[in-house]
Amino acid sequence: MSTTTVNAPASPSRPAVLQPHVLIGLLILSAVLLIWEFLPPALGVPRFIIPTISDMAGELGRMYRRENLIPNILSTALYTVLGFAIGSMLGAIIGYLLGLSRFWEKVLSPYILALQIAPKVAFAPLFIMWFGYNATPKLLVTVLIVFFPVLVNVLAAMKTVDRDMVNLARAYNLSRWQIFLKVQFPSTLPNLLAGLRISSTLAVIGVTVGELVGGNTGLGFLIAYGGGQANAAMVFNAIILLTIIGIALYSVLAWAEERLLHYIPKSHIS
Repeated sequence: MSTTTVNAPASPSRPAVLQPHVLIGLLILSAVLLIWEFLPPALGVPRFIIPTISDMAGELGRMYRRENLIPNILSTALYTVLGFAIGSMLGAIIGYLLGLSRFWEKVLSPYILALQIAPKVAFAPLFIMWFGYNATPKLLVTVLIVFFPVLVNVLAAMKTVDRDMVNLARAYNLSRWQIFLKVQFPSTLPNLLAGLRISSTLAVIGVTVGELVGGNTGLGFLIAYGGGQANAAMVFNAIILLTIIGIALYSVLAWAEERLLHYIPKSHIS
């Protein structure tokens, strides 16, 4: 007598927008926007102090027409990505080189530590004196801010690579370059990607500082200009747009990390 097993049809997956955490997040956002729109006028707060959402929407249209909003957004986004790419690449390269050489790590670590402790934003006026009021200072500040989280994460990861795996690779007569590619780099990849995610949030700060101190374009420049004109709506709009740029860059890196580290099991907490 044969038995037939009938599999129950799989329940359709719920659309991402209908996920409980997404719905709760949207409800919280809606509540914040409603409070922002109606509470300040009800409390008698002047609009030049805390503008309403409708004021900010109207100002956003004016910024688009009068303040070259799109070119300023593109300028900030471009130098955010460029500074992030250069700073993270330098941080990763130097981190791996120091991780491969204990001697040079001991020689250069005090200087790296001193430069890391120094406040990065304090270099912005110095860069302006050296290079003038152009895009170079904000790019250099961004590179400097992005550089250290990547360097520190990579260097720390290189110190925790499994020595048994390295010795096994040497037993198979792998070259130093092959050991790096097949053992050390894969082992440090999670830390590298974590450092990149951290640095992506700092890249926006670096660009904004450069534009605030000595820029003539970008959203940081609009913040400085709006503050000088007592235009709080312009300042809030620029801050929100900067946040969106940072979230977009972070999301791209989180997506890339998920694809590259798909082999690592995720822990689920119920």
